[in-house]
Amino acid sequence: MENDSAAMGGKPESMLEVRVELVDSDPKIWRQLEVRGSLTLDRVHQTLQTAFGWEDMHLHRFTADDPFAPLRTVDGQMPETLQWLPRQECVETDDRPEEDLALAQLLALGGGAAFYEYDFGDSWLHRLELVSQRTWSEGTSPARVLDGTRRGPLEDSGGFPGYEELLEALADPAHPDHAESVEWVAEITDSDEPFDPAFWDVESVNHALAAQAHARN
Repeated sequence: MENDSAAMGGKPESMLEVRVELVDSDPKIWRQLEVRGSLTLDRVHQTLQTAFGWEDMHLHRFTADDPFAPLRTVDGQMPETLQWLPRQECVETDDRPEEDLALAQLLALGGGAAFYEYDFGDSWLHRLELVSQRTWSEGTSPARVLDGTRRGPLEDSGGFPGYEELLEALADPAHPDHAESVEWVAEITDSDEPFDPAFWDVESVNHALAAQAHARN
């Protein structure tokens, strides 16, 4: 059964179209999602993991503002920077449980945008931007992908600098790290097929999202 705890004030349930882009990706890596507005952030986390091909191996957080933007003091003090984490990870005074906030609420706090950081070492920062919204219809999938480009980077590839170095080594058989890189990618992906960073299959992603929703019902 869906979690409707975030639906507020008896207002009609909304379906949000959200563009999610990996910050600093070049070429751009992005997904256009349609997500139920009352979906809590723990569920949004699972949706983003599936949409970008992540494997949920690392910590993550949501913020209403860019967590790496310089902060300006207010009345001589640094403003509070709230972050939403899994409940068991909330240890600081500015931490909030992601299970208690809906996607629509987070986007409202950020003026129509928000951020999701995955893997605090590689620091894969995703920017979420509200594109449009409509009234939710009974029977509609709580989350699906409408469009996107390129597969997500590989886990533990060292952020974009490391990932770009990896792609260079894979593309050049004469590169001194080519053989080692090919072996590492085969182990990570569990496949001997040549790695194609441009390949991305929206149908398989939506199939996985539908299976997730069915498992919760």
